[in-house]
Amino acid sequence: MEFLKKLFNNFRKQEKHHHSPEELRLIFQNRYHNFKLLLGANNRALEIMTEIEEMLRGDKPFGMTFIRSRVTRVSANVFQMIQYLNELSSRRYEKLYPKFREIEKSISQLIEPKITLTGAPLVMPLDYISRDSSDLVGSKMANLGELKHVLGLNVPDGFAITVEAYRKFLIETDLFSEINRLLQKTVTEDISDFFALSSAIQQLIVNTPIPDDLEEAIICQIDELLQKHGSSVTFAIRSSALGEDFLGHSFAGQYRSILNVHPDHVIQAYKEVVASMYGLPAMTYRFRHGIRDEDIAMSVGCLVMIDPVASGVVYTRNPISPDEESLLVHSVWGLPKPVVDGSLDPDIFIISRHEPFDLLTQNIAIKDVAFIPLEEEGVVRAEMPPHQWEMPSLTESQLKLLASIVISIERHYGVPQDIEWALTSHDRFVILQTRPLNLQLPKPSEERLKILEPSPAEEVILKGGVTASPGVASGKVFVIKRDADALRFPEGSVLVTELALPRWASLLGRASAVVTEVGNVAGHLANVAREFKIPAIFGLSGATRSLKEGDEITVDANRRLILKGLNAVPSQDLNQADLIMVDTPVYKTLYETSRFIVPLHLLDPDSIDFKPEKCKTYHDITRFCHEMSVREMFRFGREFKFAEKAAKRLISERKMQFWILDLDDGFHPGTVSPEDKYVRIEDIASIPMKALWEGMMAVPWSGPPPIETKGFLSVLAESTLNPNLDPAVSSSMAVKNYFMISRNFCSLQSRFGYHFSEVEALVSERTRENYVSFHFKGGAASIDRRILRAKFIALLLDLWMFRCTLNGDALSARIEGRNVEEMKDVLRLIGYIIIHTRQLDMVMTDPQSVAYYREKMLADIRKLCKVFLPDIEGVE
Repeated sequence: MEFLKKLFNNFRKQEKHHHSPEELRLIFQNRYHNFKLLLGANNRALEIMTEIEEMLRGDKPFGMTFIRSRVTRVSANVFQMIQYLNELSSRRYEKLYPKFREIEKSISQLIEPKITLTGAPLVMPLDYISRDSSDLVGSKMANLGELKHVLGLNVPDGFAITVEAYRKFLIETDLFSEINRLLQKTVTEDISDFFALSSAIQQLIVNTPIPDDLEEAIICQIDELLQKHGSSVTFAIRSSALGEDFLGHSFAGQYRSILNVHPDHVIQAYKEVVASMYGLPAMTYRFRHGIRDEDIAMSVGCLVMIDPVASGVVYTRNPISPDEESLLVHSVWGLPKPVVDGSLDPDIFIISRHEPFDLLTQNIAIKDVAFIPLEEEGVVRAEMPPHQWEMPSLTESQLKLLASIVISIERHYGVPQDIEWALTSHDRFVILQTRPLNLQLPKPSEERLKILEPSPAEEVILKGGVTASPGVASGKVFVIKRDADALRFPEGSVLVTELALPRWASLLGRASAVVTEVGNVAGHLANVAREFKIPAIFGLSGATRSLKEGDEITVDANRRLILKGLNAVPSQDLNQADLIMVDTPVYKTLYETSRFIVPLHLLDPDSIDFKPEKCKTYHDITRFCHEMSVREMFRFGREFKFAEKAAKRLISERKMQFWILDLDDGFHPGTVSPEDKYVRIEDIASIPMKALWEGMMAVPWSGPPPIETKGFLSVLAESTLNPNLDPAVSSSMAVKNYFMISRNFCSLQSRFGYHFSEVEALVSERTRENYVSFHFKGGAASIDRRILRAKFIALLLDLWMFRCTLNGDALSARIEGRNVEEMKDVLRLIGYIIIHTRQLDMVMTDPQSVAYYREKMLADIRKLCKVFLPDIEGVE
C-alpha cells in the first residue's frame, strides 16, 4: 500500500512539473513575490519583538494599548508569513496553522479585557460597610464605614453605589465594548491622542442612560436619606474606585468629586464621576504607573453634604521629613476644596504627635475667601468677613482634639494617614476621608540637605516657597496658563504655573520639575509629584513672572532654590531614572505575554526538532518560515528541472561553499547561461552582495585564536553537550552558504564555524528604502563567552549606528535610510565581522586577547570603509 502511494505521488509530481519555460517563469515570479512578502512580514515581526524587548527593560511608561496593539501587529505578520510560506511551497507547511492558533489563544487569555457580574448588591448603605467591603465599594467608602463602626467617629451619612453597579452599567449598555474599541484604535503615547480619547469616552458615558433597576436602587436610597435628614438635604458625590491606594498609588485628585448636588441630579452626577475614570489626569496617571484599565472599577459614594466652618487635611507624618514626631495640619475656612486643589494658601499648623499634642509652629495665611455650599445646589467662592482673614481657622483646643482623632486613626490602620476632615458649626469634627500617606520618597544626600544656602558659584534666580516634593532636576521652563498650553508641553521641561491644580498631574510624567506660585504639600498635585518623584517647589511667589519660557534652570527642591543653567548642582543629587514599570500590572502582563512571542527555541535548522510541531513562540514560527522559504527558493530549480532558476555555485578559493540563486537581475547580462553550474564573482551585478563579499574577502582570516586552557575546556564541554556543534558531524548547512540576489537585494544565510549568520540588505538610489539587517547567534564556547562575543559585536555595530538588540548570545542589528555608498561600507563591515569573529567566543574572558582583537579589527575596518567611518579613536 505504501509503495502504491509513493508511486502515485511520484507520478503526480512528474505530471505537475511538466510546464513550458514561460509557465515556469510565471511560477517562479509568483514564488519570488511571496518570498518578498514573507521577508517584509518577517522584518516587521522582528521589529515589533524588538520593541517589546525594549519595553521589558521597564524604564519607559506604556499601557495596555501598547501591548494589545503590538500583539495584534505581530500576530498579523506571523500569520502572513505562514500564508506566504504555504503559497510558495504548494502548502507544505499547513501544520503551522494549528501551532499559531495555539499560541494566539494563550496570548489572548492574558490580554483580553474581562468584566463580569457577580450578583453583588448595586447599592450599600454606610451602615453595612466596613474595611472588608473594599472590593465592592472601594477603599474610600470602606474606610468611612470602618471609622464609623469600629472607631465610632463622625462621618457623613450616605451609601455607596457599588462596583457591581458600575459593571452592570458598562455591560448592559454595551459601553464596555465601545470603550475598549476606542482604547485599542487610539495611539495613546501622545498627549493630544489622550485628550481626544478622553473626551470621546467621557461623552459616551455621560450620554448613556443607566439601567432601570440601578436607577431605581439609587433613588430608593436617596428617598431614605431624605426621610431621615429632611427634604433640604443635598449630597456630595465622590469617587471610591477599586485600585485607589494600592501599590502605593493614591490616585489623589485624579477622579471627580461633585459637591452639594440636589437629589434630582444625583444620577447625572454619578455618571460624571464614573466618566472621570477616563479623564485626562486619570488616564495619564494609569499610563505612567502601568495600571491596567481593567484593574480599576468605579464605586461612587453618595454622602450627605456637610456645611463646615473650617476644613482641611492632616498628614500624621510630614511627607518631606517622615522622621519628625509631628502632625501637619492644613486648614481653611469653609470647604476643603482649596486645600486639595492648591488654589488658596491654607493655615499650616505643626503639632506634636504625642499628648498633650502641643502646637509647635503655625503659619496663618490671609484667608479672604472661602468655598461654601449654595443654598440650593453647587459651591461658590465667597469673600470672608475682614476680621476672619488673618484669624487662625482652628483654635489650639480644636487642634488638640483633631490630633487625638487622627492619631487614633493612624493607630487603627498601623501606617501614617492622609486624612481629610471638616469642623461643623457644632464644634464637631467629621472625617471625610482617610488613606495611607505615601512616604516613598527619593533621598537627597544628607550633606546636601545640610547646605541650605547657595554657594557663590551658584546663580540664584528665585528662592523660597515650600518643598512639595524633594529632589533636584533641570530643564527648560514651560509656563502653563491655560488648558490648551498642556498640549504643547515638551518632554523634560520644568512645569511653571500659578496654581497647583490637580489637572496638571497629567503632565508630571513628562515634566522634570514643578514650580508653582500657590500650593501646599497637602494638595493633590504635591501627592502625585511625590509619587512620580518629581522635584516640586510650591508657593514660590513671582515664579511665572521671573521664569521665562525656554530659560534653562535647575530646580533644587531640597534647598528651595531656582538656579540658572542646567545641572547647576552636583550630578549625584540629580534624580536618576528609575525602572518605573517593573512590578506594575501592565509590566507583568507584557512579561507574561512576551513569553509566547519573543523567546527563540528553534535554533538549529539541521536539528530533527526543527519542525512546526516544536514551535512554542511567534519567534519560532518566524524563524521556521524564514529558513524554509530560503530552502523552497533554492529547491525550485531542482524541483522543476528549470536550469534558469537553479542555484549556481560561486567559484571561490575558499573551502566554504557559496551557492547563489538569482532572483531577478543579480547577474550581469550575458555572463551566465541557464545551463551554467558555476558563477564567478565578476558575473555578480548585485550591489549589496558585492559589498558584503568584499568585506568577507578583504582580510584573510588568521585562523582560530589561541585558546587558553579554560577556553578549550569550555569548547570541549559545549561540544559534548551539543553534538550539532561538532564539525565532524555531517550537515548540509555546515558546508553550504546561501545567497539570494537581485541587483539591489541580497540575502545570505551562512554557518561559519560554530555560529549562524543571516544578512539581508536592500541597497538602491532610493535612500529611504535602504536597509541592512543582521542576525548572529551561536558559538562553540560556553554561553557566558558567547554572550560576551555578541556584546563585543554589538559594540562594534553601535559605532556605525546600528540599532542592536541582544537576547542571550543572539544579536539582532539593523540600520536603514543610508545612501548607497554608506550602505556598501556597512555591508563590508558586516562581511568582515562574519568572517573574523569566528571562534572569538573562546577568548572573550581574556582581557588581553579581547583588547588585541578589538584594536586589530578597528584597524582593518578603517581600511574597508570608504565614506562612512565614524570617529572611533579612543573607543574601548
